[in-house]
Amino acid sequence: MIRRPTHEASALVLRLIDYGESDRIVTFFTDRLGKLKGIAKGARKSRRRFANALEFFVLTRVYFSRGTREGLFFIESCEAEDHYPEIRNNLRKTLCASHLIELLDHFTVEGKKNVRLFRLAVDFLKLIEEEDCEEESIRLFEYRLLRLSGFEPILNRCVTCGETLANIPAPLFSTREGGIRCGRCARTDLDAYPVSAGTLKTLITGSTIETGKVGRLAFSERTLRESELILGSFIRHITGRELKSLRIFHQVKMMDR
Repeated sequence: MIRRPTHEASALVLRLIDYGESDRIVTFFTDRLGKLKGIAKGARKSRRRFANALEFFVLTRVYFSRGTREGLFFIESCEAEDHYPEIRNNLRKTLCASHLIELLDHFTVEGKKNVRLFRLAVDFLKLIEEEDCEEESIRLFEYRLLRLSGFEPILNRCVTCGETLANIPAPLFSTREGGIRCGRCARTDLDAYPVSAGTLKTLITGSTIETGKVGRLAFSERTLRESELILGSFIRHITGRELKSLRIFHQVKMMDR
């Protein structure tokens, strides 16, 4: 019998599907190979090989080998590196982390490595775990994810004429154009949203601030509302769908009021 070589990587679970009586098909986002999909034989019964590591919101060390005719990897075993217990014990944190995972799933493709995006996701899971700035964290994660995925919205100048933000008295965000426009250039853009310069400056500052210092960045209610509107609309434009996790988060927010 030929033994397949085993590889390993740090990973986050993106999707879990029960298969047969005891197996699971798992989609991971890994540091070394980007997104990969594999089958974990006996995962629903074997505690020794998978030890609560095949779960959402767990940083996992996954050991795997190639592969099946269907293109699936064989998941040999997993070890949990971090369980993020506070995320599991707090509904708002769980919903924020769910949104982060759903975004990763939509903005990654199988076999395409993106180490910076992987580190970003791990850093922000830790931030959600340790801090009380969940909505701010998610807005900045969305913005940085768009940048690292090649979809960065232009917030510091008009995407049409190039006028700088400092010289635009009433900027508007154009979902179609992927950035802000000045009043003159947005005259015929019926889908452009008014957005304050303060919101844009906060997002720009937050795009480079150290992850551990995000909690020190002041988000006003207006900034939270406007940043959610412009980033959410742009993400829907790119993905072509409303994210389920964000809809549930909004429902829970309404119940808390």
